[in-house]
Amino acid sequence: MRDFSVRSEILSFDPYTPGMTIEQIQERYGLKTVIKLASNENPLGVSPIVQKVISQNANRVFRYPENNSPRLVAEISRQIGVPANSIMVGNGSDEIIDMLFRMKATPGKSNIVCYENSFAMYEMCAKLAGVEYREVPRGEDYALPLDTMAEAADENTAMVIVTSPDNPTGLAACVEDLSVLAGVLPEDCLLVVDEAYIDFVWPPESYTPVQAFDKFENLVVLRTFSKAYGLAGLRVGYGIMPPKLLGYLKNARIPFTVNSLAEDAAIAALNDDTFYNETLQVVMRGRECFLNELPKLGCKVWPSQANFVMFEPTKPAQVVFKALLKKGIIVRPLGSFGLGKLIRVNVGTDAENKQFIETLGEVLGG
Repeated sequence: MRDFSVRSEILSFDPYTPGMTIEQIQERYGLKTVIKLASNENPLGVSPIVQKVISQNANRVFRYPENNSPRLVAEISRQIGVPANSIMVGNGSDEIIDMLFRMKATPGKSNIVCYENSFAMYEMCAKLAGVEYREVPRGEDYALPLDTMAEAADENTAMVIVTSPDNPTGLAACVEDLSVLAGVLPEDCLLVVDEAYIDFVWPPESYTPVQAFDKFENLVVLRTFSKAYGLAGLRVGYGIMPPKLLGYLKNARIPFTVNSLAEDAAIAALNDDTFYNETLQVVMRGRECFLNELPKLGCKVWPSQANFVMFEPTKPAQVVFKALLKKGIIVRPLGSFGLGKLIRVNVGTDAENKQFIETLGEVLGG
């Protein structure tokens, strides 16, 4: 078989290994039902209104979508109060992340600053772009090390990236601290705040800088429809950024990356206040349940502003993960984040949360 050469950076990548599907777990362990609390998805599924909109527009999928999703951009602009020329819709916020790395950072010269035990997408994009990835240690109890990140940035730093609320800890940076960080970064450095879980913070005005977006010159904020809006399978997100930077990205991006059904669904989701508010109620109630009940089982739990909770069980994390799996409950062991002793569990429905706590109690007690 012929061997093909590729860039040297590609040789260091290992393939992504997804967890087993619900159907695979049912077949392997002979289970009728499986509760998935591993991927931070919406516990209520997808809005009935969104489902109806998708069905009504399915007959249009033979047409190309309008490039750059102007209808969705206009709706986002109206909802969050940011000018349309600062909003870029992407095939998930992952597309925006990828474009920022490839278009802002210079291979062999630039560096990116983030912190350890973070979302793997950032380091992967840095490798693909051929730029240095600087990972600073977290603070005590996995706190977000904003001061250390500022110190690690230099004149060649293209971006400093903060996930807030953070995955996998659930910790969030307040607006004041993000403002200070933005103000002390080198002149040509962007502060990129990944707000995939921002819908679940309380109170919201304390955590998102978007409300004062016009006061920042170097801020990029990333958001997604995968969590609170239940559209993970449609891959749609957006970035908020300075208009001039957005113009450069638009000029260089490939066309038609966001499909027409994703745009229709996202617009409908933004206008379905009933589903959105019910999602927030279920998540915050379930999060409070986890924060109260897990310590009763002897687990150490971290405070969370996301739709999940990180905890350290009283038995090895892999042992607990496998025991729960056999009983039909999927959680996320955090070895891939470099946190081998810890587990992340996302909020499900009230019934799923109750079943998880009861089953975990059996696993830990047994």
